[in-house]
Amino acid sequence: MFTAILIEKTETGQTVGLKQLDESALPEGDVTIDVLYSTINYKDGLAITGAGPVVRRWPMVPGIDLVGTVSASETDEFKPGDTVLLNGWGVGEVHWGGLATKARLKSDWLIKLPAGFTPQEAMAIGTAGYTAALSVDALVNAGVKPEDGPILVTGTPGGVGSVATALLAKAGYHVVASYGDESEKEYLTSLGAKEFVHRDEYSAPGKPFQKETWAGVVDSVGSHTLCNAIAQTKYRGFVTACGLAQGADLPGSVMPFILRGVSLLGIDSVMCPKGPRMAAWARLDRDLDRGLISKIGHEVNLEGAIQAGHDIVAGKIRGRVLVDVNR
Repeated sequence: MFTAILIEKTETGQTVGLKQLDESALPEGDVTIDVLYSTINYKDGLAITGAGPVVRRWPMVPGIDLVGTVSASETDEFKPGDTVLLNGWGVGEVHWGGLATKARLKSDWLIKLPAGFTPQEAMAIGTAGYTAALSVDALVNAGVKPEDGPILVTGTPGGVGSVATALLAKAGYHVVASYGDESEKEYLTSLGAKEFVHRDEYSAPGKPFQKETWAGVVDSVGSHTLCNAIAQTKYRGFVTACGLAQGADLPGSVMPFILRGVSLLGIDSVMCPKGPRMAAWARLDRDLDRGLISKIGHEVNLEGAIQAGHDIVAGKIRGRVLVDVNR
């Protein structure tokens, strides 16, 4: 038997609660894992609350991240006792995820835990931090240099924005972070932010052309926020888009793309191939100050993950939520 958060479909919506399940209920896969830690991401919050159409197979164990110890393996790539890491791959959407004490997954989805991280640190970083690293890698690979100008990071102090701020600051960029409350500035400054803009300046419809300000942007918000950031990006600047906290729409203009040569780079963390995935984790291993991880994340138990799912959708979460599934 194992314990899991189980989302079940009903005639009027869904139910969510802790369940004791037999291991035979686990889905197909060639690696069985004793889960140590998972996380709560915005997508997990949408699944738990039913606020978005995340769950596509019922019943579902949410949790798009996990780290754990292999207990059984049908592949030579992993053996019992290995500590493995998972981010994405539709887990928590179409395949049972990490908010449980056991998981069964496909070996193609797993990587070994990078040697520089403890299981707790890897999940404090999680998909949000890994997505932030993919975004930073995209800007660096596009040729954006610190001397080109400031980088705007939206969605702070959320998980993606928090880690992106820390990684960009470590790489020498001048980071301008969005905020909603004055109390967030101290936290963002500790991550490396040099200046701030209020998120309300970006959340309403804006002009298609605005003052050229940003050499690059890391956006996890979407909708009007993303469009305003694009409208303020410098000639031949780059904007990465990885989230939709404000909305999935893109109510802007093509003018910055065709008159300023701005490039919009999509960041997919779910189906990302192993090469870029490993490069992102290498950046995290190299550039993320371990002392910052405790500031970025806080821990809840498995039952507490349900409330955390509601809180993240309501915008009440700062940084990352680490879930000790055995507590």
